[in-house]
Amino acid sequence: MPAIMPDDDIGLAFDMHGCPNRCRHCWLDHQVVATPRTCMAEDDLRWGVSQFHAFRRPGEDRAPWQHLRVLTWIREPDFSDDYRRLFELEQELSEVPYDRAEMELLSVWRLARDPEYAHWGYELGVRECQITFFGMERATDWVVRRRGAFRDLLIAAERLLAARIRPRWQLFFTKLLVPDLPGLIALASGLRLRERCEALGGPFVFWMHLPSPDGAALGLEHLRPTDRDLMRVPRGLLEKSEARIGRPIGTPERVLFRSLRNESGPAIRSVGDATSGHPVSFYIAPGFDVYLTFMAASPAYRLGNLKTDGVAGVLDTWEHDRTLGLQAKFHTPTCELARRFGRPYSRRLYDGDVQWRWSELLAKGRAGKVKEGK
Repeated sequence: MPAIMPDDDIGLAFDMHGCPNRCRHCWLDHQVVATPRTCMAEDDLRWGVSQFHAFRRPGEDRAPWQHLRVLTWIREPDFSDDYRRLFELEQELSEVPYDRAEMELLSVWRLARDPEYAHWGYELGVRECQITFFGMERATDWVVRRRGAFRDLLIAAERLLAARIRPRWQLFFTKLLVPDLPGLIALASGLRLRERCEALGGPFVFWMHLPSPDGAALGLEHLRPTDRDLMRVPRGLLEKSEARIGRPIGTPERVLFRSLRNESGPAIRSVGDATSGHPVSFYIAPGFDVYLTFMAASPAYRLGNLKTDGVAGVLDTWEHDRTLGLQAKFHTPTCELARRFGRPYSRRLYDGDVQWRWSELLAKGRAGKVKEGK
């Protein structure tokens, strides 16, 4: 992995209060999750940030990056009752704070429980906010692993609109979603979301995309849609979704397999490809184990422990790819991954990221343990 450069910003995301959900599509894999018994205190946050602030390479008088950006959450924003105080800490400890308006993220869990929260989000500049569906109530609650999750989404949408924030509905395209699409479309229409968003000065964005094949989502591979399922998607929704992502929704694995089986390069060629051009961010879990925010938080990607290895040890693991996961992603030839894990006749759809699935199977040693099929 290339070294972090002096003109780079880096992010530090501290999992201070965990998440109310255990979503089956989560890239973090839930192997290291914060619970009410494993929360991080303000002193933990300050100590962790101070380690990065003070770090210098031998013989250098400045940090190997330009700015630090600090978050007090990694999965569910503002899950803590002290979310206002934690936001203030982020502003205090960040040299360049994250722009919450640009992120377009608020906590659905809190939106459904705190009538003032949406208005606070508006004060921060949020004008559009993502809400995620996996289908109607039964499907959404099952994926989120929390009864009432679907109901929370509907309450959240109403509270966002009342605070003059447009809800953006994103749908995860799986076999669970397909039979529920007519119901979701009718629901959005019945709530007059297009008209109400337009009255706030912007469109109602209603679109779908495929889950990424990593982390906990490997357990959803048996529900990954095929090209036959794509034919059942209403044309209008398909066109809006493809316009948003700028390409067709999914290509069958058998097609991708043929194009990749002779590819000598790795699954990921650069950090920029992995982060979609965003700054590198480190995920600091309770107990101070460190991971990358764009990889699964599993043993295959653990960079070290901030207490025992320090920033130097974490960066050394990162820059020399000293984990099985980083070796699988950045060094194993794609043709080898295809040979070992590719399904040459599979009709399942991937958004150009099937090699992520292959490298995940190699990294975790899970070949044959995930529900499979053509």
